[in-house]
Amino acid sequence: QVQLVESGGGLVQAGGSLRLSCAASGRMVSINAMGWYRQAPGKQRELVAAITSGGSTNYADSVKGRFTISRDNAKNTVYLQMNSLKPEDTAVYYCNADRVVITIGRMIYNLWGQGTQVTVSS
Repeated sequence: QVQLVESGGGLVQAGGSLRLSCAASGRMVSINAMGWYRQAPGKQRELVAAITSGGSTNYADSVKGRFTISRDNAKNTVYLQMNSLKPEDTAVYYCNADRVVITIGRMIYNLWGQGTQVTVSS
């Protein structure tokens, strides 16, 4: 059974930094694109950043220049370095894998982690 497990959330003051990690566990061959989403209370879940297996990245305009997504394919892990945090970054952050190859011909689509809370105080 493949799972995504996030870590690294917490409480930080505005202007501070946090680094989120998301590790995929279980038997798998590869993971296609991975991404970080967030959901604030009363709001829809939104894409924060995504990265392909080849390293191409995409960011929400609200985090460009402050957040950096990276991945270690050998460890099946994706990271989100968050700098210059703002109170509006407060949300539950979710890791996503759009396609996980378990074996040839067997895949899991749209896999989510359980989420990690990030709270930025003003």
